[in-house]
Amino acid sequence: MRANLGCAAWGMIHQKGVKPDSLFILFELEDVMQCVPILLPRLIRAIADEIDANAEEVTALDQAIGDGDHVINLQRGIKALMVQSDELAQLDWIAAWQKIGMTLMTAVGGASGSLYGTLFVAMSKAARERLVVGVGDRLMDLRVFAEIFSSGVDAVKLRGKADAGQKTMLDVLIPVAASLKQDANDSVTLAEALNNVKQAAIAGMESTRDMLATKGRASFLEERSRGHIDAGAKTSQLMICALISVLAEQLTAPA
Repeated sequence: MRANLGCAAWGMIHQKGVKPDSLFILFELEDVMQCVPILLPRLIRAIADEIDANAEEVTALDQAIGDGDHVINLQRGIKALMVQSDELAQLDWIAAWQKIGMTLMTAVGGASGSLYGTLFVAMSKAARERLVVGVGDRLMDLRVFAEIFSSGVDAVKLRGKADAGQKTMLDVLIPVAASLKQDANDSVTLAEALNNVKQAAIAGMESTRDMLATKGRASFLEERSRGHIDAGAKTSQLMICALISVLAEQLTAPA
């Protein structure tokens, strides 16, 4: 769990009474006040590998009730992030999420690019309000991240004019946000929280199978949209589970 924290940083953490496993992740701390997203290159690579491995399945889902280009568009955005991954790793989270959001808006395009871009830009804004570097900062613990992620999901709901139950990526993102907030309130271990997020993402994705689509091209199929998993929900689940795998591995890595 200690990742690459130096002794001085750990001393500061213990002085503040923060339990090691309450630290949200896995981020190397330059000091207690500033989180650096050094894991981003690994996280982006994990997402790319997972989407590539499941591209054929997701394309088939998208062709059944959508345009059939969801994976291609998403891969274009992920590729753009891979090019920037080393640069992103040198930024703070506020700047990194902002850059990720703008890159996805530009590279992915369409509804998915707008929605994923909105998610990260809104997370950056929420983080800016909660993590003022150098001035009474809050550690990036599970509770703070849950608040930040929930703000991002709320922004996606507003941008897409959608909510849970409408056969979209929100049927994954909303349960994941709820899981994070619940686990933060219950003070569960980070390992438990990660597993709960994974289960929430899978359950949310599966729930779209029997939903009636009311958004996008799938909505034109009306009742015929039932019986198919939403492609956007599927890729959201795949990406979240890929992230969880990397973070869980980091948790169990030797100090």
